[in-house]
Amino acid sequence: MHPDLSPHLHSEECNELISKLHNCHKENKFLKFIGVCNDIDSAVWKCMKAERLEKRKKNQMASEERRKKLFAKLEEGHTWRNM
Repeated sequence: MHPDLSPHLHSEECNELISKLHNCHKENKFLKFIGVCNDIDSAVWKCMKAERLEKRKKNQMASEERRKKLFAKLEEGHTWRNM
C-alpha cells in the first residue's frame, strides 16, 4: 500500500513512475497479482523514499535555523513575552 499518490505531492520523476504503475495495473488486471508490475512498484517506492529523505533534510535545516534565531533572541535578553 502506497501513501497518497496525488500528482501535486510528488516530483515529475515520481509522477511518471506512478503513471507507469497505474498503466501496468490496468493492462495486467490479473497478472499484477503474481508480480508483473513489481519492478515498477519498487522504483516508485525508491523515488518516494528519496523525496521523503530530501523533505526531511530541508525541514531539519529550517528547524536548526529557527532554533538559532530563538537562542540569539534569548541571548540578547528578550523574555518569552517580548518575542
